[in-house]
Amino acid sequence: MASLYVHIPFCERKCRYCDFYSVADTEGVEDFLAALRREIFLRNDRFGAASYETIYFGGGTPSLLAPRQLQTVLACLRAAFRIAPEAEITIEVNPGTVTRESLAAYRSLGVNRLSVGIQSFHDRELAFLGRTHDRAEALRCLESSRTAGFENVALDLIYSIPGQTLQQWEENLRMAADLAPQHVAAYGLAVEDPTPLARMVEAGSVRRNSVDREAAMYERTMALLAAYGYEHYEVSNYALPGFRCRHNCAYWSHGEYLGFGPSAHSFWKSSGPGRGRRWSNLADLSAYMGRLARGLLPIAFEEHVGPCELVHERILLGLRSDGLHLAHLAAELGHDLRLRQDGMMRRLVDEALAVRDGPVLRLTPKGYLLCDEIAARLSRDVSRGLSNPVQRIVVP
Repeated sequence: MASLYVHIPFCERKCRYCDFYSVADTEGVEDFLAALRREIFLRNDRFGAASYETIYFGGGTPSLLAPRQLQTVLACLRAAFRIAPEAEITIEVNPGTVTRESLAAYRSLGVNRLSVGIQSFHDRELAFLGRTHDRAEALRCLESSRTAGFENVALDLIYSIPGQTLQQWEENLRMAADLAPQHVAAYGLAVEDPTPLARMVEAGSVRRNSVDREAAMYERTMALLAAYGYEHYEVSNYALPGFRCRHNCAYWSHGEYLGFGPSAHSFWKSSGPGRGRRWSNLADLSAYMGRLARGLLPIAFEEHVGPCELVHERILLGLRSDGLHLAHLAAELGHDLRLRQDGMMRRLVDEALAVRDGPVLRLTPKGYLLCDEIAARLSRDVSRGLSNPVQRIVVP
C-alpha cells in the first residue's frame, strides 16, 4: 500500500504551540497551487505505476482551500497516479474555516474522512492555544459534518495545557466521546522550539504541568475512551472498530508515501531488502515555488537508510502502534528479537508492561507510559550484524 500526503501551508494565524511549517498569509494560494501541480506531475514518471490507497491533506489549514481549489488538486492527483477506488481521502479542517456548504462540496469531491482540529471545548483553553475558533463553532462544525454526509469523522484534542486540571481534561474527553466521532486523537501539549509557547515557558510567564499530572491525564484518556468502546491502536490514537486511520497506519508500518508541498516528507523502499530512501521538501514557500518554476524538484535533503535504521524505527513504531510483529521484523529486516531480547521481553510481560499475542509484542496501557524507554532497551544491540547506516545528502 502506498499513500499520498499534500501539505497546504496556509493558516489564518499561527497557533502558539505549532511547529509545523505554515504561513499566516493566504494571498499566494493560487501561485502555490500552480507549483503544487508541477510537483505532482514531476513525480509521475517515477511513481505513477504504484497503487495509492490513502490521500491526506494536512497543514497548515487545508480547509482554507475553496472546494474548486481542492477539486483541482484532486483531479491532478488522479491524473498523475493510480488512486484505489476505495481510497481513504482525509482533509484536516479547522472549525471556523468551513460551512455546511463547503463540507458538502468536499464530500461530493470524494473526500470521505474529516480530521477536525477541535483541541478543546473550553474557550479559555482555545484562547490560550491561539486557536481561531470557539466551542460553539466546534459544535456547529461537527453537526455540519454529519449533515454533509461524512460518516468518518476524527477529532483532535490536546491535553496538559498549562493550568489545565484533570477534571477539565476529563470534561473535554467526555464531551468528545458523547459526540461519538469515529476517531479521537489525544496529544499531550508539546513545547517545541521556536514556537511562541516555548518562549513563554523559557521566560517563566507560563508554567508547564507536572509530569505526574500529565501522566494522570494520559491514563484517564486511555481508561475513559476504552469505556466508550474506542480501540487504543497507537499511543495517541483511538478509533471505533473499523475506523482506524489507514493513512497513519501506513506511516507506522513503513508503508511507502509521497509528500507534496513545502516541508512535506516522503519515504520509498529501495529494490534491495531492508533499504529505503527518505527525503523532504524545502520548508519555505517562496523557495519551494521558485525551484518548481525552474522545473526542479523542491528537495531540501534526502537520506538513504539501511537495515539498522529501519529496525530501530520498526521497533519504535510497532510498540507505539498496535504491536511489534516479531516474525515480520525477522523476515523482512533480519533482526530476530525472539533470539536477541527474549529475556527482556519476558520481563516486560512479567511487569505487566507488555503482552505476547502469538508473534506480536504489544504494550499495555502501563507500558505505553514508558514506550520510548522500552523501545530504546529493545534496540540496544540492533547494530550487531546489520550495516548501512543512514547516509544523508543535503541538496544544494
